[in-house]
Amino acid sequence: MTGQQHPVEIDTSKPHTARMYDWYLGGKDNYPVDEAMGRQMLALDPRVPVMARVNRAFMQRATRWLAGQGIRQFLDIGTGIPTEPNLHQVAQEIAPDARVAYCDNDPIVLAHAGALLRGTDEGVTEYLQADVRDPESILEGARKILDFDRPVALSLIALLHFIPDEDGAHELVGRLLADLPSGSYLVVSHATPDFTPEESKAATEKLKAAGVTLALRSREEFTRFFAGLELVEPGVQVPHLWHPELGEPVPGQDDGVIPGYGAVGRKA
Repeated sequence: MTGQQHPVEIDTSKPHTARMYDWYLGGKDNYPVDEAMGRQMLALDPRVPVMARVNRAFMQRATRWLAGQGIRQFLDIGTGIPTEPNLHQVAQEIAPDARVAYCDNDPIVLAHAGALLRGTDEGVTEYLQADVRDPESILEGARKILDFDRPVALSLIALLHFIPDEDGAHELVGRLLADLPSGSYLVVSHATPDFTPEESKAATEKLKAAGVTLALRSREEFTRFFAGLELVEPGVQVPHLWHPELGEPVPGQDDGVIPGYGAVGRKA
């Protein structure tokens, strides 16, 4: 199958978080404006690329854990520019019949959606063009790909720290979870100011000046996303300490603090 096709118009006048993330990971789908802002972030904390790789590794380990628990359906919102291994590759390596619905609102991700759709013959991969702030459209599209009578793993990887409280970040997560059946899971990773308050404040201000919202949250605020869910052990952790046995360590992950949290919760 192919993703929804629309004319792709990419705004290169200001930095975009998905393209900055791609630059941190050494990708080529970014523009000078993204690199320029990325270098400003590195001036504040040179470990930002390590954080990006740690975040990807957390997604991969969480997906392996979920597939090992028998989860066969995944809804990944805020997919970002394809970077192998992508979520469907991790899931379908364990469960070839896994069904994966990707969702993003960035036109450059749409332009590369084909790379996200090369899955197994037994499984399904599909791409939805939608914004997390429009959960009804996401759920409507996902129902065409996933069976909402069976558990679904909802992944929000490095996404919610771009959704401020005034946009109802916690309420959006609650709305997405509301339609998912018992036995479904929520996977979230999120940046925090808890460990590096001065650098975090400076980064927030620089991004705001460039038109990018950064809504960093404390451990308590992060944990609220899992209200009513059963946290999977080891609970809320810095990302690289969440089931490290399920993947290879990221070079440099132990050379200082990783200012973020990751967790997985189960809907009873």
